[in-house]
Amino acid sequence: MKLSRPVSWFLLAFGVWSWVIWVTFVKNLVKDSSGLAFDHGHPTAYFWVHLLLAVVSSVLGTVIGVIGLRGLRALRRTS
Repeated sequence: MKLSRPVSWFLLAFGVWSWVIWVTFVKNLVKDSSGLAFDHGHPTAYFWVHLLLAVVSSVLGTVIGVIGLRGLRALRRTS
């Protein structure tokens, strides 16, 4: 299957965007002082669920970004 140049760039940008968003979210989650993520210094269920979401989304973002990168490389080889 061949990917077009715009689709490849979109997938690559999506992968980078996923990393930027989720890394920022996890940093903010760790610094949370509202009591939502930590209860007396211990992680809450909210923390664990959102950490799992961040990890899964980062893995998926990586996979999608790699697909976009491979699409761009394939286009460069055929040009």
